[in-house]
Amino acid sequence: MTVKNLLVELFVEELPPKALKKLGDAFAGVLLEQLKAQGLATAESQLTAFASPRRLAAHITAVAAFAADKAVSAKLMPVAVGLDADGQPTPALLKKLQALGADAAAVPGLKRVLDGKAEALFLERTVAGATLQEGLQKALSEALAKLPIPKVMQYQLADGWSSVNFVRPAHGLVALHGADVVHVEALGLQSGNTTHGHRFEAAVDPVVLKDADSYAATLARDGAVIASFADRRADIVRQLDAAAAQLGGGVRAIEDEALLDEVTALVERPNVLVCSFEPEFLDVPQECLILTMKANQKYFPLLNAAGKLTNQFLVVSNISPADASEVIGGNERVVRPRLADAKFFFDQDRKKTLLSRVDGLDKVVYHNQLGSQGERVLRVRAIAQAIAQQLGGEALAQQADQAAQLAKSDLVTDMVGEFPELQGTMGRYYALNDGLHADVADAIEDHYKPRFAGDSLPRNAVGIAVALADKLETLVGMFGIGNLPTGDKDPFALRRHALGVLRMLTEQNLALDVTSLVNTAFDVLGDKLTAPREASGQALLTFIYDRLGGSLREDGYSAQEVDAVLALRPQRLAEVPKRLAAVRVFAALPEAAALAAANKRIANILKKADSVDAHVSPVLLKEAAEVALFEAMEKTAPTAQAQFESGDYTASLQSLAALRAPVDAFFDGVMVNAEETDVRLNRLGLLQSLHNAMNRVADLSKLAS
Repeated sequence: MTVKNLLVELFVEELPPKALKKLGDAFAGVLLEQLKAQGLATAESQLTAFASPRRLAAHITAVAAFAADKAVSAKLMPVAVGLDADGQPTPALLKKLQALGADAAAVPGLKRVLDGKAEALFLERTVAGATLQEGLQKALSEALAKLPIPKVMQYQLADGWSSVNFVRPAHGLVALHGADVVHVEALGLQSGNTTHGHRFEAAVDPVVLKDADSYAATLARDGAVIASFADRRADIVRQLDAAAAQLGGGVRAIEDEALLDEVTALVERPNVLVCSFEPEFLDVPQECLILTMKANQKYFPLLNAAGKLTNQFLVVSNISPADASEVIGGNERVVRPRLADAKFFFDQDRKKTLLSRVDGLDKVVYHNQLGSQGERVLRVRAIAQAIAQQLGGEALAQQADQAAQLAKSDLVTDMVGEFPELQGTMGRYYALNDGLHADVADAIEDHYKPRFAGDSLPRNAVGIAVALADKLETLVGMFGIGNLPTGDKDPFALRRHALGVLRMLTEQNLALDVTSLVNTAFDVLGDKLTAPREASGQALLTFIYDRLGGSLREDGYSAQEVDAVLALRPQRLAEVPKRLAAVRVFAALPEAAALAAANKRIANILKKADSVDAHVSPVLLKEAAEVALFEAMEKTAPTAQAQFESGDYTASLQSLAALRAPVDAFFDGVMVNAEETDVRLNRLGLLQSLHNAMNRVADLSKLAS
């Protein structure tokens, strides 16, 4: 069997940069998957994906020229259907055989195999393995069909009549098995061994590929193209670091993985150049300048050692002229009007105070059922005041009210109108310009935090109050009108808002009850809500606790530990980590398994009984085991209760471990459902008291296997 390395390349016009890496990985991955499925590649075959602005390619090792023949067994039909009373083939059997490429001559060789309760006929034969040409044609067609194309375009082929649909017009196809061309076709193209290099800097055109293994080296030498996305990206990083280092003074390029990926998808052979702009533009907030350079021009701003923006930036050019001054000058001319626009917006916006813009929010629609942003601001103010009052009293409540009133005002500024990503950020700058307290200004920016996983939390108590209020208003508003997330659809980012609330409550150790917070928000939204309050409130709390459970499991807690703690729906979520730590220590005790099992048994008994009062009359205790359990509880429960109330959850659970022996003895020697009603109720009361004592920190029955 001839085994060689395979190279497939599709040469196209410039591909969408934000989709390039995904397209390249998908193209190569499906090719390998399909070749393996046909027996032309093996589990040991190694895949290298290539993706540049004008090509998708794959290099696959150890690909066979043809697949091995294989024996297949095809079930035809029941014997009673395929053969008549004389054992002759029926028309149905002959038709089935014909469909499989066989005829009546195959009938004597058919196998009879018991299939369920009846015998069935099977055709056993050897099928010739696919040739590489056949297999690659199928794999290529499948790879193109499965490409995650963001938007398809239709274009006409060279014959002037036919047209095809693809992400971009394709102009070349390469398929090499070693040095041999594999004759396949795609998108009206026939495969060959030539491709094209850099539009302007290729040494030759077309670029002739000697064999599959020389693809990347030949393109780099003759075509001035770094075909590998990963290699090109690494080269850009190296050049960015080198250019910044040459400038000295601890200057570094801004880190942005998404920008790096996009620029990698825009160039075939990167050349990093240093450019600059007039220093007076640095009077504009650096977030504005950074955003306009990254988003509009795909430049890499440079920061000094203190993290402040400099008036220099890096350009990743796709050409490398001997004299780069024209390229540098061109980029500097292009960026200047962008920066001038940012400066103009900033100067104009500062002519009006944030407070004067509040009324303009009445004209900004928030949601057709929940009103304008102006109405929403009033609700967030009320919720923020209530939260801040609990956290810090009247002074904090006044600051939170002011921050909440102004938090959305920058939505109607020119700068945020041009760059929506700067909402909050510009609000802080304008608040400081208006002479507001720094805590209020910081809160205006921070009330959107945390905006994503791993983002920082608001930096002060004012920001915490407003951020909680903002997120709770959104959560309650959407749940209160029945606008819940479904599947992967969450247009109002309710999952992110819930996780933000959870992070603030737990990481800031806030003494706030989650149900009370939700109820406060429901009270404020009032008649704006259309869904039944109790049902939507419970649905929202379940949603919040579900998010908390998922987050805790991601942090390394076991499902049993999380379920045990959250089953009690603890109101102060800041205590949850302490409870989890206590449960983990308890679960490691030798008494834990028996007590968890007993607790589960107690819960089941109490569930079947009517409402039970946790009261025990000592005079009704008859059996020695129940007396012993009662006495053990009288000794242990007060200590555990005191430790629980002081917040020492670990010690509280450890104290309860002493009940293991009397609990075991109780279930071994006492019948709970005694015939005498007063004795039975007394024993149920004893179990209810035990259940209450054991489940203050967590529902221990959840630890039972």
